Amino acid sequence: MDHPLASPTPRHRAVLVAGIALCIALGLASRRWPGVLFPKALGKYPGDALWALMVMFGWACLWPRMALGRLALLALATSFAVEFSQRYQAPWINAIRSTTPGHLVLGSRFNAMDLAAYAVGVVVGLGLDGLYRAWLRRRTGSQAARPD
Repeated sequence: MDHPLASPTPRHRAVLVAGIALCIALGLASRRWPGVLFPKALGKYPGDALWALMVMFGWACLWPRMALGRLALLALATSFAVEFSQRYQAPWINAIRSTTPGHLVLGSRFNAMDLAAYAVGVVVGLGLDGLYRAWLRRRTGSQAARPD
């Protein structure tokens, strides 16, 4: 028996992996060429929103049937936990953060505005999930892809 909060149809992992790759590419591009993909006034925040969206896609890859609300909360909790972990500044973790991969994954300094950017990324993920399921319903003529 399916869990009552499970998604009615599993998300497609190949689509999620493509979403992860796109988030990474857009996030790196937004840092490399500020003002090209997003308005320069937004600074690094589009990359932060994309990071949270990528986290949401990652959790969805692991649990493709997870209810959308739970998935959003898990992505937001993960993003917030990583941000709040930046308040811990021990030498060993700072050594990891000083590397490019460490900085991209763990960040470096706590910034409360990043929390808002993460929330935006998760809200975008909620919208994308709904749009994708609506597209699936139209394509298949099925009600099975109804959003949670």
